[in-house]
Amino acid sequence: MRSLSCVMLISSVTGSLADAGTVAAAMLVSQGVASPVLGRLADRLSQRRVLLTACLAHMVGMALLLVAILLEAPLWLLIVPAVATGCASVSFTSFMRARWAAIADRGALRTAYALESMLDETIFLLGPLLATALASAVHPAAGLIACAVLTLTGSIALALHRRSEPVPEPTPGRGPERAIAVPGVRVLMVSYAGMGFLLGAVDVTMIAFAQERSASGLAGVFLSLTAVGSLIAGAVYGAVNWRLSQARLLSITTSVLTLGVIPLAFADSLPVMGLLAVVAGVAISPGLIAGSTLLESLAPKGSLSEGFSWLTSAGALGIALGTAVGGRLADPGGFEQAAWAAVGGGILAMGLSLVGQPALLRTRSAPEAASGTTV
Repeated sequence: MRSLSCVMLISSVTGSLADAGTVAAAMLVSQGVASPVLGRLADRLSQRRVLLTACLAHMVGMALLLVAILLEAPLWLLIVPAVATGCASVSFTSFMRARWAAIADRGALRTAYALESMLDETIFLLGPLLATALASAVHPAAGLIACAVLTLTGSIALALHRRSEPVPEPTPGRGPERAIAVPGVRVLMVSYAGMGFLLGAVDVTMIAFAQERSASGLAGVFLSLTAVGSLIAGAVYGAVNWRLSQARLLSITTSVLTLGVIPLAFADSLPVMGLLAVVAGVAISPGLIAGSTLLESLAPKGSLSEGFSWLTSAGALGIALGTAVGGRLADPGGFEQAAWAAVGGGILAMGLSLVGQPALLRTRSAPEAASGTTV
């Protein structure tokens, strides 16, 4: 919601998708840089402390960003509060997946992550609709205001849920192995960055297509239809007891994801784009479920919040680049150029998941992960 609302508000005030994409990208890049730091702090100090501190800083950053946009400040002055907002944006997805790993046994984790992804997709389904409706029917700034309120209430609610919180592990002297030090985690990060680039470019594709057809209000509908495809596929994926390894499943899902966005470049009507949006989303949730399950097996147990934050950061950086590149291409070349940019991100994710199979297969069993022994 935050990125979409930012793009819609700035493009409404300035008339420039390029500027809107740049500011949204700055926010996402800063979030990607800060997220692993916040995750590391959560592993050492507690998620509760990080959540409560970050949400207050986030509210201040959002308020400054809104004022700067509405006053039509120059681009650089929009980027400053956008960066501050991104730095104070906790990766809820990372924190939630670390909580699942803390309360669910290993055999139930894949199903837990499937449930989490389905809930995410439900949010992604409703979020664009809510952001678009607020921006269109209430005020262009209403979407960003809603994001600030939701972030505040969500942070407090999660902080108060102490039963699911992973036990922090402050370690004197030499700390446990960093998640980023594991080769398989780095492969996952690059693959997630490619998927993020694809998703960012797809978002711009939908917005540009709707604007070109003089139906800007349908941009949120198209994005929600993408989430519908992902939600349905996530439900099926989570219900099946796959015989293939998660590493192989990651390669398959990223391949399907790449193939699914190619038809977007050929959409010629609003109903066709709606159908293709569902197809484009089919492999999103399965790809994220496979990646989350792999991460839990690869990362040291004492660094799960950090590990999931690295994946979220890589995805956010990819989305930022995809949004920026898609916006720059869509302004002069139309929605088709943004769609082909999305295909390029998918090819990167697919290629890394294939080339990195040896590293992805070096997973750890639960007891060995605790002791730091790699198998």
